[in-house]
Amino acid sequence: MARWDPGARDRLVLAAVDLFTEQGYDNTTVAQIVERAGVARSTFFRYFPDKRDVLAAGQETLSRLFAEGIADAPAGAAALDLVAAGLDNAASAMGPLNRELGPRLKAAIAASEELQARDAAKSAGLAAAISEALVLRGIDLATARVAAQLGVLAFGLGFTEWSASDSDEATPTRAIRDALAQVRGALASLA
Repeated sequence: MARWDPGARDRLVLAAVDLFTEQGYDNTTVAQIVERAGVARSTFFRYFPDKRDVLAAGQETLSRLFAEGIADAPAGAAALDLVAAGLDNAASAMGPLNRELGPRLKAAIAASEELQARDAAKSAGLAAAISEALVLRGIDLATARVAAQLGVLAFGLGFTEWSASDSDEATPTRAIRDALAQVRGALASLA
């Protein structure tokens, strides 16, 4: 086995999600994950402190992509337009692995209370990163927090729609933008 195995991190995530779905989170060990992924145990710990952190794989990248999109948006943009720019930037980085993982990850999370709590913490972390990026753009804190939560909601709805779709024409950007439009419509109906 090569010391720096290309694709090891992705294989670890796929193996873990598959095992969590097949036999449950509590019944899955790190040893089983590394065996399924075909990597050494030390490789697992290079990427993840423990098996809970496999689900947060990519959260930092996603938060960074959102923040970069918000930072690069046109001056004077409204809060939800800034969020849309962050959504677009994050969606543009998604590929086949993200789409493949979506339904499998959803099933694994649904089957475990611990994973549900971890997923909620991941969403809260993403909302905090979006809110911080919005505040840096001059949006007041209360508006930034609401817009960030709406962005996380739209992202989750759009990602779920895209990853569950079997259409080759579906794109993450379109699905997430459509979800944001739905969220905006729902928000308008509340007023």
